[in-house]
Amino acid sequence: MSDIYLYEPKYNKNADYNVFMAFPECESFSLSSLGYMWLSKILEEQEDFNVERISTDTTKTRISPKEVDAIGFSISFDMDFMNVFAILEKFGIPLKSKDRVNGPLVFAGGPVMTDNPEPYKEFFDYIVIGDGDSLNLETLNVCKQNKDKSKQEILEKLSELEGVYVPNISIEVKKCTSKLSNCIYTPIITEKSYFSNTFIIEVSRGCFNRCGFCVASYLNLPVRFVEYETIIEKIELGLKYTNKIALLGALISSHPRFDDICEYIYNRIQGGENIEMSVSSLRVDAIRPNVVKTLVVAGQKHSTIAIEAASERLRKVVNKNITEQQIFDAVRIMRENGLNGVKIYSMLGIPTETQEDIDEFLRLGRELKQVNKGFDITFSFSTFVPKPHTPFQWCGKESTKSLEKKQKYLSKEFHKMGVKFKFSSPKWDYYQAVLSRGDSSLTDFLIDVYKEGGKLGAYKSSAKKYGIDTDKFAEGDIDINQKLPWDFIKINPYKEFLQKEYLRLLNID
Repeated sequence: MSDIYLYEPKYNKNADYNVFMAFPECESFSLSSLGYMWLSKILEEQEDFNVERISTDTTKTRISPKEVDAIGFSISFDMDFMNVFAILEKFGIPLKSKDRVNGPLVFAGGPVMTDNPEPYKEFFDYIVIGDGDSLNLETLNVCKQNKDKSKQEILEKLSELEGVYVPNISIEVKKCTSKLSNCIYTPIITEKSYFSNTFIIEVSRGCFNRCGFCVASYLNLPVRFVEYETIIEKIELGLKYTNKIALLGALISSHPRFDDICEYIYNRIQGGENIEMSVSSLRVDAIRPNVVKTLVVAGQKHSTIAIEAASERLRKVVNKNITEQQIFDAVRIMRENGLNGVKIYSMLGIPTETQEDIDEFLRLGRELKQVNKGFDITFSFSTFVPKPHTPFQWCGKESTKSLEKKQKYLSKEFHKMGVKFKFSSPKWDYYQAVLSRGDSSLTDFLIDVYKEGGKLGAYKSSAKKYGIDTDKFAEGDIDINQKLPWDFIKINPYKEFLQKEYLRLLNID
């Protein structure tokens, strides 16, 4: 199957402005990134821009790197800086903004940049804070219109735009929020994508459940839903070219007409159509027979639920308002309606966690296995990482040694019970926490980590070399009244609300 473009890229070599849209991973991953692909589509449709998508495995470019006026990065994960540096070096572009006197403007956006851009600010000329749906094009129009002016003059004009952070110029930045009036969908259907030949549709943005650790619950507010009629229209568009449909959103199952969407797909399949459908996430309390039956006839064999903690008390601490009965009901409904198994997302190191909370996982696993014989149940554990703009941004991460001890204990006991399990790496999660709550003092540290190969040892040796107290960023509790590096970003709910929520959650019995 050849690539199917659902838009008309201009590829105007005579355009006024040349842009690289860069994704800090390989091409297959870039093609599966809905936000990145949509922003690229918007730019590629413009007559006065010559745009080219690049990734880590790009070897040849249609546009000469020497003729590029701007290069933008979409950054979704803290460790993406490694590939950002690799792409810049590949095209001979200095890493630091101050060293790019005559080179292209380098900018960035994405969740990591919106959450806390401070560790990375020396590498970018400007940063898009929030939704880039329209702001990305707006910033590049400013750059193009002022192309003949000095870099400083361009940056000063950019700093006047809401949602644009220009280091060393901007004092306060308000997050840009799109109305989600347009439905974002996969613009190129291709087998080269990580999700091969899949048509992805964004059905919602934001989440009103506000789990205390979850940056998506706070960063993407307010909650917005795409209208049902628009979703159906896009599903029908996608089905003209592929039988694989995926629904994307932090709160899919809370869409006011989610049941109607499932019914629409179910009826088409029952009518003889070969349709595969997947969803990015489902809440425990949204697992209903009609939903599961739709997923099964649409080719799903397993699904996932997130419980975070096995004890009722700890779920209340993270504001995960689900009951144990709902967990058991969800797994039972999955089993009874045709799924083969479930992956249960959980977390270790949640603030106030005790040994009793850990033991609750063993009890829960044992009882779920007993009442769901033959059903594949896997616990998947991440570790708590404090994130800016959440109530737990002031909480330090539990020590790596302590987390590894908990993992060893659970591993031994789960193995005895025959319960499947997976753990994330506490060592890597530690450095994710460093970057998450870091500040501009990390600039040279990050460069050194990159030059030393980016392995765990590089992080440790580079921190020693530059005198970086990584424990302070990762494991240190922060005074609730202390000014935070990311306080200049204005996001609703504001800091005062987060402070109150933090104190409330930590004092739950």
